[in-house]
Amino acid sequence: MRLTRTARALPLAPSVILLLLFLAGPIAYCAYIAFTDLQLTGQAQESFIGLENFRTAFGDEAFLNAVWLTLVFTVVSALIGQNTLGLALAALMRRASKPVRTVVGAVVIAAWVLPEVVAGFLLYAFFRREGTLNALLDWLHLPTQNWLFTLPILAVSFANVWRGTAFSMLVYSAALNEIPKEITEAAEVDGAGGWRRMWHITLPMIRRSIGTNLMLITLQTLSVFGLIWVMTRGGPGGKSQTLPLFMYEEAFQKSMIGYGTAVALLLLVVGSLFSAVYVRLLRTEV
Repeated sequence: MRLTRTARALPLAPSVILLLLFLAGPIAYCAYIAFTDLQLTGQAQESFIGLENFRTAFGDEAFLNAVWLTLVFTVVSALIGQNTLGLALAALMRRASKPVRTVVGAVVIAAWVLPEVVAGFLLYAFFRREGTLNALLDWLHLPTQNWLFTLPILAVSFANVWRGTAFSMLVYSAALNEIPKEITEAAEVDGAGGWRRMWHITLPMIRRSIGTNLMLITLQTLSVFGLIWVMTRGGPGGKSQTLPLFMYEEAFQKSMIGYGTAVALLLLVVGSLFSAVYVRLLRTEV
């Protein structure tokens, strides 16, 4: 019996070894570094300092500001923006003609497949003082402003919505196609309007897809770096500095690898908390 189990496990051994070597190993090493005072320069050897990096983080106003901005960025651009817009596009495209579906799908997916740096430059050109948005507002005789200076966190949130909505749209398109037409047609015959069908039939039936989509886009949004770095570099004055940018600044610009890794570990904890909530929701029966 044991020999049979061993034989079955042998094909998995290379994958397990690779995961331990390239995933679990680096994570464990980073966890160790988070409890040291390791620096990039000016240090012969690091020393173990326990929870000092974490105490420093929670007493650092810049870190707390980064936590708040990360939550704002995630809620606005992922939970509200990408999720809601993706669902709306998926629902509307079900009733649209084939040419409209083709054009809209191509435009939305094109934004998704663009490299993050390219998307950042495009949105920077859109929001900058002399950019496309202000040109349109000026043409409409509406007031203009430097969006990347006055509302930087909202500007980068909109950029993330523009770039990432395609994923939610594809997830919800697949989920909506799985709903039997007989159910929606019966509700329509009974006199249920569009909003009532959406609220009482469609959303409950795609609940698991909603939970899965929310978990994936939340984790992706928590780790966004290149888009914000290209557009604002976390400025002005830290007004768009989310945790990934704060971690990069502390670890590689200020050379405090230990402190930066501690911040990265805290970001991992935040992502784990979000995942635990979504997994709990997915386990709940309809």
